[in-house]
Amino acid sequence: QLQASGGGVVQAGGSLRLSCAASGRTFTLNAMGWFRQAPGKEREFVATINWSGSNTAYADSVKGRFPISRNNAKNTEHLQMNSLKPEDTAVYYCAAKKGPAPSNLTDVYTYWGQGTQVTVSS
Repeated sequence: QLQASGGGVVQAGGSLRLSCAASGRTFTLNAMGWFRQAPGKEREFVATINWSGSNTAYADSVKGRFPISRNNAKNTEHLQMNSLKPEDTAVYYCAAKKGPAPSNLTDVYTYWGQGTQVTVSS
């Protein structure tokens, strides 16, 4: 299971750090990712990281602002959210997929956390 945390309310330009902790099994050989869903919109890809942390990919909207990382020793994943904008407001979900290769496709992710709310005020 995956548990996301770290969301909250922040002013535009601020930062938040999301964390995702795994329990019940390890995901050290699985690629992981972050997705988000704003009200009335479909869930969208944010960032992904391969099993070792050596390969990452980002949505254009967050590239350069939201570095993704992981700590396999602690079975955790993180999303550092910098220079936040009101349009970043959404529920953020962490996820893990089968296999080590990263992916921006929602459908290939098998394990999902419960989501954490991020609200950016202008």
